[in-house]
Amino acid sequence: MKKLTLLAFAVLTASSLLAAPAKKRTAKDAALAMADRIVESTTYQFKNTETGETYTTVKKQKPSAPIKVACKYNDWHYTNGVLHIAMLELADKLGDEKYKDYVLKNMNFVFNEGNLEFFRKKFDAALEAGGWMAVRKVSWHMIFRGKRLDDNGPMGASLIDLQRHLPAPDKAFQAYIDETADHLNYAEPRLIDGTIARLWPHENTVWADDLFMAVSFLCRMGEATGNPKYFDDAANQVLQYHEYLWCPEKQIYYHCYHTDTDEHGVAHWSRANGWMLMAQADLLSRLPENHPQREALLENFRRQVSGVCRYQGENGLWHQLLDKTDSYDEVTGTAMFTFAIARGVKQGWIHKDFIYVAEQGLKGILSKMSPAGDLEAICVGTGIMPSLTYYYNRPTQKNDPMGEGPVLRALVEMMDAPKYTEIKAEQQYDRIVVDRD
Repeated sequence: MKKLTLLAFAVLTASSLLAAPAKKRTAKDAALAMADRIVESTTYQFKNTETGETYTTVKKQKPSAPIKVACKYNDWHYTNGVLHIAMLELADKLGDEKYKDYVLKNMNFVFNEGNLEFFRKKFDAALEAGGWMAVRKVSWHMIFRGKRLDDNGPMGASLIDLQRHLPAPDKAFQAYIDETADHLNYAEPRLIDGTIARLWPHENTVWADDLFMAVSFLCRMGEATGNPKYFDDAANQVLQYHEYLWCPEKQIYYHCYHTDTDEHGVAHWSRANGWMLMAQADLLSRLPENHPQREALLENFRRQVSGVCRYQGENGLWHQLLDKTDSYDEVTGTAMFTFAIARGVKQGWIHKDFIYVAEQGLKGILSKMSPAGDLEAICVGTGIMPSLTYYYNRPTQKNDPMGEGPVLRALVEMMDAPKYTEIKAEQQYDRIVVDRD
């Protein structure tokens, strides 16, 4: 009888444990899982592509050796810049030096451990032998190429953020920041009105992506130096990009505008709209309160938030093509919208009700993340093409900085976001005066 009682107790206990609801995953849980996975998987190694040998330094290697950076998290790419920005925001939010140290270790691996000169020699040799197409095969070629904002904008922005966390400025980091500022001020292609544009796929094409590539750096440079010219340039870019790319009928942005044919591109691409909104949030966070264009920028931010919210799916995610519900759910645009909307509510730029949109965005993001911090549904790098089919068929990838940076920024921003609350109708009835005379 006693054994039966104990058995029954064990069964009841096991049943109650099984019935207990699983702990709800929070933005903090997800952020830590993903950030820690990235930290643990960053190797700080180089690899010989012919022999498979790995090295922790290339200082003594011959430049002719077929050696590349082994880990994507040690690469030099605008997506790594966004990830570094996110890691530093996580460090600030949690007061945890681990994530600042991670970014510092990555940048020291590039600039301060004797490795950069090896790849500089490889770059120079490739450029001489095969021109600009040849250098693309060289690791860290974007450091030396400096021909476009993808090469230096967000990575330069992340270095500015990192300098703020250091007891004294790093000379190598500052030299690169200054080089990036010179590029933006004097070398970046622009239209006659100063709008940043690219020379492809048509000459002088305005890409929505480039608003973040430029403004992420400009607004941080303005904050770091106190020089208003950087804020002025950033503000002008936002307002001019709006003029070139806004679709008043759909209340969202086109991916591009071709100045030579006076035509917009075919797509309202999600990530392009995300770059635009995230750039505005970064600028408004740093722009002086008395800046003469602040009110116009706030109006612009509110307009885009209101527009993009109309395209959120029932699962909290936005589609690859915002206005095409038959395109796939995509996480990078979702993360950028979630980040910017949450920051906008917290800063008082938009009505507090919009936090509901960000909460649904967070649910959508978490649906694409495993408990271990693996992330899927990341659209690969995407250029501009004159066909929607191109955007429909862009592949997706897993665990790549292209998505991890924006997602981590969104998760950090949602950690302390207010909860959505609504005023109940019955709470307001006593305010209605009924005149029965």
